[in-house]
Amino acid sequence: MQTGSTEPELANASPPILSLNAVSFALEGRTLLHPLTLDLPEGKSIALIGHNGSGKSTLLKLIGRQQAATTGNIQFAGKPLQAWPAREFARRLAYLPQRTPAAPGMLVRELVALGRYPWHGALGRFTETDQQKVDEAIELTKIGAFTERMVDTLSGGERQRVWLAMLVAQNADCLLLDEPISALDIGHQLEVLSLTQELCRQKGITIITVLHDVNMAARFCDEIIALRSGRLIAHGPPEDVMTPAELQRIYDVQMDVVRQPSNGRLVAMAQ
Repeated sequence: MQTGSTEPELANASPPILSLNAVSFALEGRTLLHPLTLDLPEGKSIALIGHNGSGKSTLLKLIGRQQAATTGNIQFAGKPLQAWPAREFARRLAYLPQRTPAAPGMLVRELVALGRYPWHGALGRFTETDQQKVDEAIELTKIGAFTERMVDTLSGGERQRVWLAMLVAQNADCLLLDEPISALDIGHQLEVLSLTQELCRQKGITIITVLHDVNMAARFCDEIIALRSGRLIAHGPPEDVMTPAELQRIYDVQMDVVRQPSNGRLVAMAQ
């Protein structure tokens, strides 16, 4: 388990798909992310947690090339982030923002098919392989029942599954999800995070998710990265982060941690 900015030796760690070296971000004289050095393993589900304004979404945007780091460098799959051509990068990494754009007049199947755009381009021909990837994404995300419906007629949970299906159709090695469950009720939260966990296991892709609920992070993710005021506070498996002392440092709140008798999961509760 990590404290400060020195990367720990995680047991049985996979080769890093992302390596950050002294990465920081400042805007209008205000530092939103202090220098951060971190390796993220391939094929794992990773949660970014912390209070509002801790730098979670900023870090995700830097990794996804939505913003450029002020200092330091990021490597993705062994290559500097800025060295990736745009289309090749889009084929390897997919980013889902916190607020997904509207899709008026678009069928679910049409939105999922947009995930294939980095492979064929605006004027390219939609190939048999493209169709296979779309069909596979629909099956994996279990949205077959409403592929012919309009996207804007779906519930919040259904829409999130459709956007995830679009990312799956993109066939990327790494998915970045910025608060994908923030506007959902508990049932749909569990549904979406169960889906991401299943995708990680079935396809071996890396999924990095910004979450507010540490219990959801501990339940569905292999690793947890905790930020506070733009600084790395903790990094490790849920067992290491889910302790009263660590949660006090992350959230500045006294919390009890218990193990559920029915399933053995760790659950944190404010005192």
